[in-house]
Amino acid sequence: MVKILLIEDEKAVRLLTKAKLKDKYEILEAANGEEALDVIDSVKVDLIIADIMMPEMNGYEFVEELRAAEDYTPVIMLTAMDTFEHKKKGFSLGIDDYLTKPINYEELEWHIEAILRRAKINSDKEIVVGEFHLSEDTKTAIYKGESIDLTDIEFKLIHKFLSYPSVIFTKQQIMDDVWGYDSDSDYNTIKTYINRLRNKFADCGEFEIVSVRGVGYKAVIN
Repeated sequence: MVKILLIEDEKAVRLLTKAKLKDKYEILEAANGEEALDVIDSVKVDLIIADIMMPEMNGYEFVEELRAAEDYTPVIMLTAMDTFEHKKKGFSLGIDDYLTKPINYEELEWHIEAILRRAKINSDKEIVVGEFHLSEDTKTAIYKGESIDLTDIEFKLIHKFLSYPSVIFTKQQIMDDVWGYDSDSDYNTIKTYINRLRNKFADCGEFEIVSVRGVGYKAVIN
């Protein structure tokens, strides 16, 4: 069973979260970052869910310590602090996802499954959807044995969508993750690249990139 380490200083939140997830995952607990590091020293976990505001060692400090030790276990940061600056700091330290409280546990499970799938993809270095293959090592796309040329930006986009099928990415998320926080590009640039990908994969029936009106885009596996 997948092992998840839950780092949360409020006992009631830990108990409720554990109760919601324990049927699918083995949940380990820690009340702060220092306790969490002790757990990680003795047990291999598959994913970490961490609060930010905790005594002894907060969530930011924990992630910084974790990544400094070259431990790349996926981290979902779960917190009531949802400003752009807080999110930016978390991602700059190396978190993999960011959800805000109050917790929607169904949504949390979606994100957990997406992160675990992404971790497997990182390990395998390849995404396979039917007869479509996307290789991170060679930055190539192959469909039915035929290579499809992709620019660096196009590869990053399709890799992001297929790493998290059915997950909706806002235009701002796409801009930040693919072009960078300090990019001068605008949302029309995203639309241009999405259209390019749709044209390049027009004959590929394994998936499609779908527009979500007023929000962003997602990949749908057929």
